[in-house]
Amino acid sequence: MNNKVMVIFSGGQDSTACLGWAKNRYDEVVAITFNYGQNHSIEIEQSKIIAEKLGVEQHIIDVSFFGEIVDSALTHKGNVNEKHHTNTNLPASYVPNRNAFFITIAHAVAQKIGANTLVTGVCETDYSGYPDCRRIFIDSIEKSLNLGSDSNIKIETPLMYIDKADTFKLAEDEGVLDLVLKYSHTCYNGSDKMNEWGRGCGDCPACNLRRAGWEEYKKRYNK
Repeated sequence: MNNKVMVIFSGGQDSTACLGWAKNRYDEVVAITFNYGQNHSIEIEQSKIIAEKLGVEQHIIDVSFFGEIVDSALTHKGNVNEKHHTNTNLPASYVPNRNAFFITIAHAVAQKIGANTLVTGVCETDYSGYPDCRRIFIDSIEKSLNLGSDSNIKIETPLMYIDKADTFKLAEDEGVLDLVLKYSHTCYNGSDKMNEWGRGCGDCPACNLRRAGWEEYKKRYNK
């Protein structure tokens, strides 16, 4: 049976935890990382470091045009603490169709390299209001892409029903907590400042979520 997996890998906390999770469960792990025209390239640089330390082959895909055709504070240097310009039900950091775009490309690459599973770090427990991080979306796109390609590629979501505290615990259990804390990058403002909970400015929504998760992790697991 084919036991090759491709991890959609941003270099952030969640995808680093997922990369460690995949390394402990599959014979062959490949990472795919997207340059989608985001404001800060630091996450891509950090992803390279993490992939190298884990001995994982990494494909970096340049789709930087995507940043020009979407409305998001993550691609146009907007205020990440505000509401989204075109959909005020969502945060400004929402990138329209990003997960659909990434998963579609990863699914095509998986067919090429013979991977039968994709792994993505989406989560509907503390998902920042992003509708493309929900279980219903993942199930839908998995079915549609497999129908459209006559394939049977599974999308695994190890973090779907856990919060940030338990994501730290998962990283610990999978042996990658040190990489999460020292190297992963999630900060919307691109700050490289080191904190107890990892890299980041400490003020943006992503950093606030990560810091709160770290504090709850320590409390919940007596660290």
